[in-house]
Amino acid sequence: MTGAASGIGEQLAYGLARRGCGLVLIDRDAERLAAVAGRVRGARVRTYVADLAEVAGLEGLVARVVAENPGITLLANNAGVALGGTFDQVSAEEFDWVMDVNFRAPVALTRLFLPTLLAAPGSHIVNVSSLFGLIGPPGQTAYSASKFALRGFSESLRHELVDRGVGVTCVHPGGIRTRIAETARVASGVGEVEAAQGKASFAKLLTYPADKAAERILGGVAKREGRVLIAWTAVVPDLLARLFPTSYLTVMNRLGPSTRTAVRDAARRAASRNTAA
Repeated sequence: MTGAASGIGEQLAYGLARRGCGLVLIDRDAERLAAVAGRVRGARVRTYVADLAEVAGLEGLVARVVAENPGITLLANNAGVALGGTFDQVSAEEFDWVMDVNFRAPVALTRLFLPTLLAAPGSHIVNVSSLFGLIGPPGQTAYSASKFALRGFSESLRHELVDRGVGVTCVHPGGIRTRIAETARVASGVGEVEAAQGKASFAKLLTYPADKAAERILGGVAKREGRVLIAWTAVVPDLLARLFPTSYLTVMNRLGPSTRTAVRDAARRAASRNTAA
């Protein structure tokens, strides 16, 4: 599992350990990764420090992981980075960095681990996309591009592997309470005041507990669901994008407070029933 040192990845590690799974945890933050491994109980854990932005180095990493951990049956491409700024504020290098971590690395890891997964029918791949893999708001061109790409890759891959014994789940979390707002980069073309305001606004959306998100993902894997939406903040935008594919942001902005509350509560009830099922 990538991105295992905090947030959803950390909680997935605890959830998998409770289910008796051995864990291979990957992250670029060595200190936080070691702390997570130290908190895991009742499972064999191995950790690997790696920066997924260095896509060229992933082949050696996977070769080492497979050699030291035979029998891997679950790949969770969870790691992700965020970058705020409109397209003209984002440099080409910054755009490529987001695509490397959020899309090219999951594709490379899937390619490298796939022979191992195919050797064990019943294996599974989890790709964590985003709410912004369902809608594309302004100021998120790089992030949305990477998450839409991961969504398309996941859906096509699922259809390719369905008869070969490997499942694929694409996850679209809404506002999950993680460190992503804290660690998000701001495009070089964004001013300090605008950057601070953007981070503050983004942080206010992150309210859904990461442990609940992780349990929802693991429940989806157990049922081999093709797509998992987490929290009403993903369910409602997804619905509006389906109904109003070119004007959903206008519709969302025009909804009055009472209407937004009613839609939110209905989505929460639907999500609760889906989780309980």
